[in-house]
Amino acid sequence: MTSIADIELPAEGTGLAELFEAVPSLTCEMERVIASSGHGLWLSGPSREEVEGALSEVSAISGYSLINGEDDRWLYDIEFDPDTVDPFEAVLEENGTVLSASASNGTWLLSIRVVEREHVSSLYDRFVDHDVSPTIVRLYDLEEETHSQCGLTARQYETLVAAIDHGYFEIPREVSMQELSDELDISHQALSERLRRAYRALVTSELNVTEEEANPPPMASMNSD
Repeated sequence: MTSIADIELPAEGTGLAELFEAVPSLTCEMERVIASSGHGLWLSGPSREEVEGALSEVSAISGYSLINGEDDRWLYDIEFDPDTVDPFEAVLEENGTVLSASASNGTWLLSIRVVEREHVSSLYDRFVDHDVSPTIVRLYDLEEETHSQCGLTARQYETLVAAIDHGYFEIPREVSMQELSDELDISHQALSERLRRAYRALVTSELNVTEEEANPPPMASMNSD
């Protein structure tokens, strides 16, 4: 049964430990797509000069290149040394998928998806064997109850997961609505309607909106008699 695990992981013992020591104000966020042979990581906090100076000195990083940049954060393709603990590769080797990853104050927070819960245990043991102490913050199964708790039908849930996996919500988008509809084998119109209903269900659920609030009566005409 597919499960989601949120894991806290100290940077100490991983490829970025030295980087956080060199620039403690650094924050890091994983780009959804792995770039070339390394990982796409958004780095922010200190200046670009400080970031690149630290990247050049970290022994666990075998190479890096700037992919994109904004005013206060920069996307780098970072390649770790083969002998270092790479949390992303460790997840992949346990047949998992990294849904999101961010780090600040020397601590990683990973959200991963695995086919079986046993893979989380194996991943935990793998980190411990490398003297990295993980903390399982949350672990839950993706059952039908998960859909209903958010107000989603199973198809709406599957569609949103597919949209995330194919980069539909990335900026810029990595897949068009037509390409996503082809992938799901449904029409462009059906996909559009399903996504709108899913958005509405999520917003209504998360904001605790009542049915009356979600379906307000038509506004009275402003025209005077």
